[in-house]
Amino acid sequence: MMAQPSTRGLPQSIDETLALLTDGGYVADRSLATVLFLSLTMQRPLFLEGEAGVGKTEIAKVLADRLGRKLIRLQCYEGLDVSSAVYEWNYAAQMIEIRMAEAAGVHDRAEMESGVFSEKYLIRRPVLEALERSVDGPPIFLIDELDRADEAFEAYLLEVLSDYQVSVPELGTIRAAEPPIVVITTNRTREIHDALKRRCLYHWVDYPDAQRELDILARKVPNANATLARQVVVFVQKLRELDLFKAPGVAETIDWATALTALGKETLDAETVSDTMGVLLKYQDDIVRMEEGEGVRVLEEVRVG
Repeated sequence: MMAQPSTRGLPQSIDETLALLTDGGYVADRSLATVLFLSLTMQRPLFLEGEAGVGKTEIAKVLADRLGRKLIRLQCYEGLDVSSAVYEWNYAAQMIEIRMAEAAGVHDRAEMESGVFSEKYLIRRPVLEALERSVDGPPIFLIDELDRADEAFEAYLLEVLSDYQVSVPELGTIRAAEPPIVVITTNRTREIHDALKRRCLYHWVDYPDAQRELDILARKVPNANATLARQVVVFVQKLRELDLFKAPGVAETIDWATALTALGKETLDAETVSDTMGVLLKYQDDIVRMEEGEGVRVLEEVRVG
Protein backbone atom coordinates (compact mmCIF):
# COMPACT_ATOMS: atom_id res chain seq x y z
CA MET A 1 0.00 0.00 0.00
CA MET A 2 1.43 3.40 -0.97
CA ALA A 3 2.06 5.80 1.89
CA GLN A 4 -0.21 8.83 2.04
CA PRO A 5 1.36 12.25 1.38
CA SER A 6 2.24 14.28 4.46
CA THR A 7 1.82 18.00 5.09
CA ARG A 8 4.28 18.16 7.99
CA GLY A 9 6.94 20.84 8.32
CA LEU A 10 10.60 20.51 7.56
CA PRO A 11 12.59 17.93 9.54
CA GLN A 12 14.36 19.34 12.58
CA SER A 13 17.26 16.89 12.74
CA ILE A 14 19.29 14.44 10.69
CA ASP A 15 17.35 11.55 12.21
CA GLU A 16 14.03 13.13 11.23
CA THR A 17 15.37 13.67 7.70
CA LEU A 18 16.41 10.03 7.50
CA ALA A 19 12.97 9.00 8.76
CA LEU A 20 11.30 11.25 6.17
CA LEU A 21 13.20 9.55 3.35
CA THR A 22 12.49 6.11 4.79
CA ASP A 23 8.77 6.89 5.10
CA GLY A 24 8.82 7.82 1.42
CA GLY A 25 10.34 4.46 0.48
CA TYR A 26 13.83 5.84 -0.13
CA VAL A 27 16.65 3.83 1.46
CA ALA A 28 19.32 6.45 2.20
CA ASP A 29 22.58 6.47 4.13
CA ARG A 30 23.27 8.98 6.89
CA SER A 31 25.60 11.13 4.80
CA LEU A 32 22.79 11.87 2.32
CA ALA A 33 20.34 12.59 5.14
CA THR A 34 22.89 14.98 6.68
CA VAL A 35 23.46 17.07 3.55
CA LEU A 36 19.71 17.11 2.81
CA PHE A 37 18.94 18.32 6.34
CA LEU A 38 21.56 21.07 6.01
CA SER A 39 20.18 22.07 2.60
CA LEU A 40 16.68 22.44 4.02
CA THR A 41 17.89 24.27 7.13
CA MET A 42 20.26 26.66 5.36
CA GLN A 43 17.92 27.20 2.38
CA ARG A 44 20.69 26.28 -0.02
CA PRO A 45 20.21 24.30 -3.27
CA LEU A 46 21.17 20.64 -3.07
CA PHE A 47 23.49 19.59 -5.89
CA LEU A 48 23.33 15.83 -6.50
CA GLU A 49 25.86 14.25 -8.83
CA GLY A 50 26.22 10.60 -9.82
CA GLU A 51 25.66 7.98 -12.47
CA ALA A 52 22.26 7.71 -14.15
CA GLY A 53 19.80 5.51 -12.32
CA VAL A 54 21.17 5.79 -8.78
CA GLY A 55 18.11 7.63 -7.40
CA LYS A 56 18.97 11.34 -7.59
CA THR A 57 15.64 12.43 -9.07
CA GLU A 58 13.74 10.21 -6.66
CA ILE A 59 15.00 12.28 -3.72
CA ALA A 60 13.12 15.35 -4.97
CA LYS A 61 9.99 13.27 -5.57
CA VAL A 62 10.08 11.84 -2.06
CA LEU A 63 10.58 15.31 -0.58
CA ALA A 64 7.56 16.67 -2.44
CA ASP A 65 5.43 13.70 -1.40
CA ARG A 66 6.37 13.61 2.27
CA LEU A 67 6.35 17.39 2.80
CA GLY A 68 3.12 17.85 0.88
CA ARG A 69 4.75 20.35 -1.48
CA LYS A 70 4.27 20.88 -5.20
CA LEU A 71 6.99 19.33 -7.35
CA ILE A 72 8.10 21.56 -10.24
CA ARG A 73 10.48 19.80 -12.60
CA LEU A 74 12.71 21.47 -15.15
CA GLN A 75 14.06 18.77 -17.46
CA CYS A 76 17.23 20.12 -19.02
CA TYR A 77 18.34 19.44 -22.58
CA GLU A 78 20.63 20.93 -25.21
CA GLY A 79 19.15 24.17 -26.53
CA LEU A 80 17.00 24.89 -23.47
CA ASP A 81 16.29 28.63 -23.40
CA VAL A 82 14.41 31.26 -21.42
CA SER A 83 11.14 30.84 -23.34
CA SER A 84 11.06 27.13 -22.49
CA ALA A 85 12.43 27.31 -18.95
CA VAL A 86 11.36 30.67 -17.53
CA TYR A 87 8.51 32.41 -19.34
CA GLU A 88 7.09 33.48 -22.68
CA TRP A 89 4.21 35.62 -23.86
CA ASN A 90 0.97 34.23 -25.25
CA TYR A 91 1.44 35.92 -28.63
CA ALA A 92 -1.76 34.58 -30.17
CA ALA A 93 -3.90 35.96 -27.33
CA GLN A 94 -1.98 39.26 -27.45
CA MET A 95 -2.71 39.66 -31.17
CA ILE A 96 -6.42 39.08 -30.55
CA GLU A 97 -6.33 41.71 -27.79
CA ILE A 98 -4.64 44.19 -30.12
CA ARG A 99 -7.21 43.60 -32.88
CA MET A 100 -10.06 44.04 -30.41
CA ALA A 101 -8.52 47.26 -29.05
CA GLU A 102 -8.11 48.65 -32.56
CA ALA A 103 -11.71 47.75 -33.38
CA ALA A 104 -12.81 49.57 -30.23
CA GLY A 105 -10.97 52.68 -31.35
CA VAL A 106 -7.99 52.47 -29.00
CA HIS A 107 -4.92 53.96 -30.71
CA ASP A 108 -2.80 55.03 -27.73
CA ARG A 109 0.36 52.92 -27.96
CA ALA A 110 1.18 53.06 -24.23
CA GLU A 111 -2.34 52.04 -23.28
CA MET A 112 -2.28 49.17 -25.76
CA GLU A 113 1.11 47.91 -24.52
CA SER A 114 0.02 47.99 -20.89
CA GLY A 115 -2.96 45.90 -21.87
CA VAL A 116 -1.17 43.17 -23.80
CA PHE A 117 1.96 43.00 -21.64
CA SER A 118 0.19 42.08 -18.42
CA GLU A 119 0.35 38.94 -16.29
CA LYS A 120 -2.85 37.83 -17.98
CA TYR A 121 -0.83 36.93 -21.07
CA LEU A 122 2.31 35.68 -19.31
CA ILE A 123 2.93 31.94 -19.67
CA ARG A 124 4.89 30.76 -16.64
CA ARG A 125 7.46 28.07 -17.27
CA PRO A 126 9.10 26.00 -14.46
CA VAL A 127 11.59 28.64 -13.23
CA LEU A 128 8.98 31.37 -12.85
CA GLU A 129 6.44 28.89 -11.51
CA ALA A 130 8.91 27.87 -8.78
CA LEU A 131 9.10 31.48 -7.56
CA GLU A 132 5.35 31.79 -7.02
CA ARG A 133 3.84 31.79 -3.55
CA SER A 134 1.94 28.63 -2.59
CA VAL A 135 -0.43 27.95 0.29
CA ASP A 136 1.38 24.65 0.92
CA GLY A 137 4.75 26.35 1.27
CA PRO A 138 7.67 26.76 -1.15
CA PRO A 139 7.64 24.07 -3.85
CA ILE A 140 10.31 21.49 -4.55
CA PHE A 141 12.11 22.80 -7.64
CA LEU A 142 13.88 19.94 -9.41
CA ILE A 143 16.42 21.02 -12.02
CA ASP A 144 17.05 17.63 -13.60
CA GLU A 145 20.17 16.68 -15.58
CA LEU A 146 21.65 20.17 -15.67
CA ASP A 147 24.70 18.80 -17.49
CA ARG A 148 22.54 18.35 -20.60
CA ALA A 149 21.82 22.09 -20.83
CA ASP A 150 24.14 24.58 -22.51
CA GLU A 151 26.62 26.64 -20.51
CA ALA A 152 24.72 29.81 -21.43
CA PHE A 153 21.60 28.56 -19.65
CA GLU A 154 23.72 27.41 -16.72
CA ALA A 155 25.01 30.99 -16.41
CA TYR A 156 21.45 32.34 -16.48
CA LEU A 157 20.42 29.86 -13.81
CA LEU A 158 23.28 31.04 -11.63
CA GLU A 159 21.73 34.51 -11.60
CA VAL A 160 18.30 33.13 -10.74
CA LEU A 161 19.61 31.05 -7.83
CA SER A 162 21.59 33.99 -6.44
CA ASP A 163 18.54 36.11 -5.58
CA TYR A 164 15.58 33.89 -6.52
CA GLN A 165 14.24 36.46 -8.90
CA VAL A 166 13.53 36.81 -12.61
CA SER A 167 13.51 40.00 -14.63
CA VAL A 168 10.69 40.36 -17.15
CA PRO A 169 11.42 43.57 -19.12
CA GLU A 170 7.75 44.39 -19.72
CA LEU A 171 6.68 43.76 -16.09
CA GLY A 172 9.77 44.29 -13.95
CA THR A 173 11.39 41.97 -11.43
CA ILE A 174 9.46 38.99 -10.09
CA ARG A 175 10.93 37.84 -6.78
CA ALA A 176 10.11 34.79 -4.65
CA ALA A 177 8.57 35.65 -1.28
CA GLU A 178 10.31 32.54 0.07
CA PRO A 179 12.97 30.54 -1.79
CA PRO A 180 11.86 27.19 -3.23
CA ILE A 181 13.56 23.99 -2.12
CA VAL A 182 15.97 23.44 -5.00
CA VAL A 183 17.38 20.05 -6.00
CA ILE A 184 19.83 19.99 -8.93
CA THR A 185 20.91 16.70 -10.51
CA THR A 186 23.65 15.93 -13.00
CA ASN A 187 24.95 12.71 -14.56
CA ARG A 188 28.35 14.35 -15.05
CA THR A 189 28.38 14.16 -18.85
CA ARG A 190 30.13 17.53 -18.55
CA GLU A 191 31.47 19.55 -15.64
CA ILE A 192 29.23 22.19 -14.09
CA HIS A 193 30.93 25.53 -13.43
CA ASP A 194 32.32 26.08 -9.94
CA ALA A 195 30.39 29.33 -9.57
CA LEU A 196 27.10 27.44 -9.52
CA LYS A 197 28.39 24.63 -7.32
CA ARG A 198 29.56 27.15 -4.71
CA ARG A 199 25.97 28.25 -4.20
CA CYS A 200 24.91 24.67 -3.44
CA LEU A 201 25.55 21.91 -0.95
CA TYR A 202 27.14 19.01 -2.84
CA HIS A 203 26.61 15.28 -2.54
CA TRP A 204 27.81 12.41 -4.71
CA VAL A 205 25.10 9.73 -4.99
CA ASP A 206 26.94 6.47 -5.47
CA TYR A 207 25.73 2.97 -6.25
CA PRO A 208 24.46 1.34 -3.04
CA ASP A 209 26.30 -1.52 -1.40
CA ALA A 210 24.74 -5.00 -1.58
CA GLN A 211 22.83 -4.78 1.70
CA ARG A 212 21.30 -1.39 0.94
CA GLU A 213 20.36 -2.49 -2.58
CA LEU A 214 18.69 -5.58 -1.09
CA ASP A 215 16.77 -3.29 1.28
CA ILE A 216 15.69 -1.20 -1.72
CA LEU A 217 14.38 -4.31 -3.51
CA ALA A 218 12.51 -5.35 -0.37
CA ARG A 219 10.65 -2.02 -0.51
CA LYS A 220 10.22 -1.66 -4.26
CA VAL A 221 9.59 -5.32 -5.22
CA PRO A 222 8.19 -6.83 -1.99
CA ASN A 223 6.72 -9.86 -3.78
CA ALA A 224 10.09 -10.99 -5.15
CA ASN A 225 11.40 -14.33 -3.89
CA ALA A 226 14.05 -13.78 -1.20
CA THR A 227 16.59 -16.02 -2.92
CA LEU A 228 15.97 -14.39 -6.28
CA ALA A 229 16.36 -10.92 -4.77
CA ARG A 230 19.73 -11.84 -3.26
CA GLN A 231 20.95 -13.35 -6.53
CA VAL A 232 19.79 -10.32 -8.53
CA VAL A 233 21.64 -7.94 -6.22
CA VAL A 234 24.87 -9.96 -6.27
CA PHE A 235 24.68 -10.33 -10.07
CA VAL A 236 24.20 -6.59 -10.56
CA GLN A 237 26.93 -5.73 -8.06
CA LYS A 238 29.36 -7.94 -10.01
CA LEU A 239 28.34 -6.37 -13.33
CA ARG A 240 29.29 -2.97 -11.92
CA GLU A 241 32.82 -4.26 -11.40
CA LEU A 242 33.16 -4.93 -15.14
CA ASP A 243 34.24 -2.38 -17.72
CA LEU A 244 30.80 -1.95 -19.29
CA PHE A 245 29.73 0.94 -21.49
CA LYS A 246 26.91 1.63 -18.99
CA ALA A 247 26.69 -0.22 -15.71
CA PRO A 248 23.14 -0.92 -14.50
CA GLY A 249 21.75 1.52 -11.98
CA VAL A 250 19.38 0.88 -9.10
CA ALA A 251 16.43 1.57 -11.41
CA GLU A 252 17.56 -1.31 -13.65
CA THR A 253 17.96 -3.60 -10.62
CA ILE A 254 14.37 -2.87 -9.62
CA ASP A 255 13.13 -3.38 -13.19
CA TRP A 256 14.98 -6.68 -13.52
CA ALA A 257 13.68 -8.05 -10.22
CA THR A 258 10.17 -6.96 -11.20
CA ALA A 259 10.46 -8.65 -14.61
CA LEU A 260 11.84 -11.89 -13.18
CA THR A 261 9.09 -11.97 -10.57
CA ALA A 262 6.48 -11.42 -13.29
CA LEU A 263 7.96 -14.47 -15.06
CA GLY A 264 7.51 -16.51 -11.91
CA LYS A 265 11.23 -17.04 -11.34
CA GLU A 266 12.55 -17.94 -7.91
CA THR A 267 16.23 -18.26 -8.84
CA LEU A 268 18.47 -17.15 -11.69
CA ASP A 269 19.31 -19.52 -14.54
CA ALA A 270 21.43 -19.00 -17.66
CA GLU A 271 18.52 -19.01 -20.11
CA THR A 272 16.48 -16.49 -18.15
CA VAL A 273 19.48 -14.22 -17.67
CA SER A 274 20.12 -14.25 -21.42
CA ASP A 275 16.46 -13.67 -22.33
CA THR A 276 16.01 -10.73 -19.93
CA MET A 277 19.39 -9.02 -20.28
CA GLY A 278 17.74 -6.16 -22.20
CA VAL A 279 15.93 -5.18 -19.01
CA LEU A 280 19.22 -4.78 -17.18
CA LEU A 281 21.61 -3.48 -19.85
CA LYS A 282 20.79 -0.80 -22.42
CA TYR A 283 23.67 -1.04 -24.89
CA GLN A 284 24.07 -3.80 -27.45
CA ASP A 285 27.84 -4.09 -26.98
CA ASP A 286 27.32 -4.83 -23.29
CA ILE A 287 24.58 -7.37 -24.04
CA VAL A 288 26.74 -9.14 -26.65
CA ARG A 289 29.56 -9.34 -24.12
CA MET A 290 27.21 -11.06 -21.67
CA GLU A 291 25.97 -13.48 -24.32
CA GLU A 292 29.53 -14.41 -25.33
CA GLY A 293 30.21 -15.98 -21.98
CA GLU A 294 30.59 -13.17 -19.46
CA GLY A 295 27.03 -13.60 -18.25
CA VAL A 296 27.48 -17.32 -17.58
CA ARG A 297 30.72 -16.65 -15.70
CA VAL A 298 29.07 -14.01 -13.50
CA LEU A 299 26.10 -16.31 -12.88
CA GLU A 300 28.45 -19.09 -11.72
CA GLU A 301 30.12 -16.69 -9.33
CA VAL A 302 26.68 -15.74 -7.96
CA ARG A 303 25.79 -19.39 -7.42
CA VAL A 304 29.09 -20.19 -5.74
CA GLY A 305 28.82 -17.12 -3.57
